[in-house]
Amino acid sequence: MPRAESTFSLPRGIAAPDFVLPDTVSGALLDLHVWRAQRVTVLMFICNHCPYVLHILEALLQRAREYQARGVAFAAISSNDVSRYPQDAPDAMQALAATRGFGFPYLYDESQSVARAYQAACTPDFYVLAADGRLAWSGRFDESTPGNGKPVTGADLAAALDTVLAGLECDPQARPSIGCSIKWKA
Repeated sequence: MPRAESTFSLPRGIAAPDFVLPDTVSGALLDLHVWRAQRVTVLMFICNHCPYVLHILEALLQRAREYQARGVAFAAISSNDVSRYPQDAPDAMQALAATRGFGFPYLYDESQSVARAYQAACTPDFYVLAADGRLAWSGRFDESTPGNGKPVTGADLAAALDTVLAGLECDPQARPSIGCSIKWKA
């Protein structure tokens, strides 16, 4: 399976790039600035077909529920080229969200402008925005990848969220996400 790593090119402390994207779950347009409403927010670049995403999906949904109960907002974004990967198209995104019980928006970045603004490189790729709208952390869900035998825990994301919720600075040595490269349009 193809492998890519997140780049950490977007500097911490920068104001998170705003965007307006369609939510395949509700059908509404989501404006990040309005929707997040001064809450700690997790943005996740994922897609339907990536084996790295599918490997962590159940634990990711569990962690999302856990932290949503603590007031954290979650949104997933798919930026893949659906002409080459039709399984990542909006109707398939909506079906996956319904089947798996996503309790958060699953946004479609057709132009790929949001993935470029966040300098996302792979799926999954995680970003934590502090309540003031600044990038507090980016990194991996945990150390588990398909076939490495390590348990899926979400420990890295959980540690970052606990740190941000406590009003502290995240470890500057976060580990990059590893996954499938975003499928860029030609």
